[in-house]
Amino acid sequence: MKLVLSTSNVMSGGPSVIRRPFFEKSNTELTSSLRANFAAHQPGASRDATPKPSYQSWTTQSHSALSVPTHTPSPLTEPREAYDITVKLFYLPNIPADRRCAQTREAIELVLKELGVSSIDLLIVSFPGISFDADDEDSDFEDSPSAPHSASENDGGCIDSEVPPEDMETMITTWRALEKVQEEGLVSRLGIAEFGVTRLGKFLEQTKTKPSVNQINVRDCCVVPKPLIIYAKQQKIELLTHNDCTNILPRGTLRQILGSEENGSGVLASKHGEDGLKGDVEPQWVVKYTAVVKDRGVVENKGYFAVAELRE
Repeated sequence: MKLVLSTSNVMSGGPSVIRRPFFEKSNTELTSSLRANFAAHQPGASRDATPKPSYQSWTTQSHSALSVPTHTPSPLTEPREAYDITVKLFYLPNIPADRRCAQTREAIELVLKELGVSSIDLLIVSFPGISFDADDEDSDFEDSPSAPHSASENDGGCIDSEVPPEDMETMITTWRALEKVQEEGLVSRLGIAEFGVTRLGKFLEQTKTKPSVNQINVRDCCVVPKPLIIYAKQQKIELLTHNDCTNILPRGTLRQILGSEENGSGVLASKHGEDGLKGDVEPQWVVKYTAVVKDRGVVENKGYFAVAELRE
């Protein structure tokens, strides 16, 4: 069974959502927003409610997919041309890369339906196991399991040290599928994340469509290495910074959010209980979307969708 998790618009979720620190890591924002949206849809629920309300009372099943919670789109309030819409798609580790074409289209379709639009301005993709190190210009040279990344205090544990950087061939194959989506008019511009000079150079040698954006996570005082600045300028690639996590939704975290234990939503059955779905849950992908009103620079709509597979 497919599980489609949604946060709804986190900009209209009340003070507990809106007043989060600006620097909050995206994995924290994702998990806390999911929990808040689940709680908001549970009838008569409270944090200490025992037993938890049946998941069937606040979710909706359609064919082989379960929407968690029952979801209603939040269309934009002004004409489409008034917005800049950015979507970031996180491909997750240990998921076959040949699923990405279908995953990308599904993610885009969910966002288009959510916002009530027919296209997005920028699609940025995040590949598994890739991180950006501002102190090491050659940190992205080794695309092999022999050079794993460690999760340090500086990165907030956002990088999975057991996930090797994705190989160039797989990224190029994925990019060609993204180019087709752009050719169809669903996306105006394409972007990548965490590419240093070496990886970016190798990538550009094999692509027909250049990325318009390279989004990097700079943890050390927001210092972007000068070689990367120069190279990106030469290639006419815009450099953006962010605070997203590469390891945005680990399986254990998802199990906790959906589980029947404390702070869980009760979608999944406990080890000894009868209520809830039974099986092993595995995150497939996560998409983050942001709609900014151009002339005011105001974020009107922001949220996440996460898709997981439940196997008995």
